Amino acid sequence: MYNWSVDEEKLKNNPEKYAIWKLEQMVNFGLNGKKISEKELKKYWDKLRLDPARKRFLELLLHE
Repeated sequence: MYNWSVDEEKLKNNPEKYAIWKLEQMVNFGLNGKKISEKELKKYWDKLRLDPARKRFLELLLHE
């Protein structure tokens, strides 16, 4: 994943913020051939800012 507007090295200094940002990027803008960790998604679920329709869809998948 390439994001030109964020200094990923600086963001990596805060592991929680980096994990949340990375999950949001992957869900909202594409996985780029990678898989999302279900464990990470559940861990940060309440803190993720996602498109509402995608969040509802993911919630259905996670709680199946």
